[in-house]
Amino acid sequence: MEPCELTALEARRLIGAKKLSPVELLDSCLRRIALVNHAVNAVVAMDEEGARRDAKAAEDAVMRGDRLGALHGLPIGIKDLEETKGLVTTHGSPIFKDNVPTKDLGSVARLRAAGGIIFAKTNTPEFGAGANTRNAVYGATGNPHDPARSAAGSSGGSGVALACDMAPICSGSDTGGSLRNPAAFNGIVGFRPSPGLVASERRLLGWSNLPVLGPMARNTPDVALMLSAMISDDAHDPLSYTIHGGTGRLRHGDYHPVPQVDLASLRVAATPDFGIAPVEHGVRDTFEGRIAALSPLFGTVTRDCPDCSGADEAFEVLRAMNFLAAHREKVEKTPHLVGPNVRANVEEGMRYTLADGARASALQTALYLRWQRFFEAGTDLILTPAITISPRPWSELYPAEINGQKTRTYFHWLALAYIVTLTGHPAISIPLGRDALGMPFGLQIVGPRGGDALVLAAAAAIEAAVAGDAALARPRPDIAALAKAPPISSMPGFLGFD
Repeated sequence: MEPCELTALEARRLIGAKKLSPVELLDSCLRRIALVNHAVNAVVAMDEEGARRDAKAAEDAVMRGDRLGALHGLPIGIKDLEETKGLVTTHGSPIFKDNVPTKDLGSVARLRAAGGIIFAKTNTPEFGAGANTRNAVYGATGNPHDPARSAAGSSGGSGVALACDMAPICSGSDTGGSLRNPAAFNGIVGFRPSPGLVASERRLLGWSNLPVLGPMARNTPDVALMLSAMISDDAHDPLSYTIHGGTGRLRHGDYHPVPQVDLASLRVAATPDFGIAPVEHGVRDTFEGRIAALSPLFGTVTRDCPDCSGADEAFEVLRAMNFLAAHREKVEKTPHLVGPNVRANVEEGMRYTLADGARASALQTALYLRWQRFFEAGTDLILTPAITISPRPWSELYPAEINGQKTRTYFHWLALAYIVTLTGHPAISIPLGRDALGMPFGLQIVGPRGGDALVLAAAAAIEAAVAGDAALARPRPDIAALAKAPPISSMPGFLGFD
């Protein structure tokens, strides 16, 4: 096994035991990038010189017997929406193609402080708009299980880098499923924490719970390890919170192993669509097979879900408000430098009125209250497919139809994810084998309000339960085939917005 193929926890254990050098681990990750990145275009920028310097310093610290952080010596890929000091951050936009930040985003700084080595940027759609990772700066990112197909997004580059063992952990962010969608498409794990758990100082609408930052990895314990370094209480984020004088909240850098849970004690609700999401027939069929396989693990499994009516309308309006705040000026002043997804959201937002915004907020609140009643009535977790379709070609900007029915918007196909986003509940996508088309299938696990630890515990327990089952274990891409594959850049339509 190559060092880059180790789990983050195992690599960190070996580093602390002086059995693996951070330099050796970094070199292995760089070799894997050189071997297969041409086929998938997951990593789009690197600071190799700085990373080698940091890896050598990490090695020296181990040999001196210094106190080591939770992520000491682990190479980390950072989504290209997140500012990295001295390393280009383009947001997938030509407007920022030469942007080199002078400081890290707070969450990135916390990863460094925990000993992580920030060595690479991973691809994202322009400003994270849409869940097909392609842009006019770096081009498209291909799915490692079929580079002609979508890696989803907007954390698509991170999802592919992890699937190909280019890095043990990567960062992501999630508004309409941008952590969970690429986790599902690429066969890795993406965790959307409760809003405020991972502070972000850059949200323009500070009290909006839609966007969050979160960890991505190849298994749930590695996600929990990364999360321990990302969380913080930061007064610059209005949603960030702490418990003064209490012990109910992890502090930055405090790593606690994923708690154990007896799955047989859990009451689970399973739904293929939350009653309103457009879900491909093939995804429904795969989900039914997965629920049949997992049901014996749980105390009870009922076919039920909260009433999610009004979620589509609420998300469309509230999402547009975020895009207006962030991108209206760009669309008005430099429309030729802005892609169709961003333009569509800004133009849509301009059509809404204050009454529309008030109605959307009221719909979101009503949805939230119905979810609280649902969980209070005796449900511990909700299980759904993580995404509504099997990966389609990345040349398709977005799915215009599902099961022959026209989608409402370019992001309607993300409804399984954004319904959860609106409620503020934590959710994770874990890989459970392949679908009927041979592509990875992701299971979404949704917990109660504030139930981050329960979601992580259940996900880890499910992973352990299916680890020996070839049909349900995490699917891995064929690295040898990717190494021989032609460059994705040679495919028609590689570079551009649409």
